Amino acid sequence: MKKTRRRRDLRPTPSIVKNALFNILGDLEGLLFVDLFAGTGQIGIEAESRGAKVTFVEKDPIRAREIRKKVKGKVIVGDALKIIERLPFQPDVVFADPPYSYTEYEKLIERVLRVLKPGGVFVLEHEKKKRFGAEEERVYGDTVLSIWRKEV
Repeated sequence: MKKTRRRRDLRPTPSIVKNALFNILGDLEGLLFVDLFAGTGQIGIEAESRGAKVTFVEKDPIRAREIRKKVKGKVIVGDALKIIERLPFQPDVVFADPPYSYTEYEKLIERVLRVLKPGGVFVLEHEKKKRFGAEEERVYGDTVLSIWRKEV
């Protein structure tokens, strides 16, 4: 099996965080799921295996091509901030794991919450030293899952 190319900004989600994420999300069967900053695609691939219809968004065209080889869902190459507003559907679930050096968190949160389907969930993975006023936060070592649920 060919390995995904590595870069310093690629930070696969630790297993404990990944397991917690899917416990939080629960049943994904038939839900429209967006994996922003997809990286290796591991989160979206897991969501697909749980029955979600996944759209992967990855800025790096080489990584996007590698994801495309492994998945059923659509893979979009481009900037997450631009793509999220142009989706032709309202997602039920959005997961975003930007690089820790990312500087557009506030814009990202605002845009995702604007397009999220009522009753939908947005989960942002980030480093512990940052806080964004999420409804719920789960801390796993140096990693935090910030969770917003859009009202129906």
